[in-house]
Amino acid sequence: MLHAYLSRSTCRKVDRSDLLYRPEMKDRILNAAQEIAQRKGYDGFSFRDIAAAVGIKPASIHYHFPSKGELTVALVARYTDRLMASLGEPTATAMKTTGDLIDRYIARFRGTLEHDGRMCLAGIFATEIDTLPAEVHEEIERFVLANIEWLTSALRQYGSRRVRASHQTDRARAIFSALEGAMLVARGTHNISAFDTIVSSYRSAGLLPAQGKPN
Repeated sequence: MLHAYLSRSTCRKVDRSDLLYRPEMKDRILNAAQEIAQRKGYDGFSFRDIAAAVGIKPASIHYHFPSKGELTVALVARYTDRLMASLGEPTATAMKTTGDLIDRYIARFRGTLEHDGRMCLAGIFATEIDTLPAEVHEEIERFVLANIEWLTSALRQYGSRRVRASHQTDRARAIFSALEGAMLVARGTHNISAFDTIVSSYRSAGLLPAQGKPN
């Protein structure tokens, strides 16, 4: 009887411990890390902070991510992949104009601000680039290039064929930079309407396509 009880007790302990090593735990760790990092940046979170949010011991995180640098690489990679997946390929969308495509893109930035004034994850990390581990730099660059490539494709989709490809890329780079800057202003003033005002000024200046317009 005692042997049977101990065996059952041991199995229960293993089952509870096994939760720490399941794939979904990795996602929970990344979710907690992203929530903190988008508000406080790279230097503003630790394994202890993440563990407290998830409800595990800090040492348990090392099973999935041996270092903070490796966790951050995975975090930015996931952030990039999710954004691109949510946007879809400009050439495969049912959107009718470049303005519609860019509006979809702008909505992703605004949606991030709506979540407790969070910043773009890669954007806030980029402001700390000098203190980031070297392995994180490549993922931040991939995020930037993926955004510029998507915007360039969107501008070409319905834009004038007479516009040189290099000019479309320059405009895409300017749009990306402008929206990251608009997020900073809105967050710095604790006023999301500032983002909308700045976006409207970009439209008036011709940087952003007017809504419903081809380019």
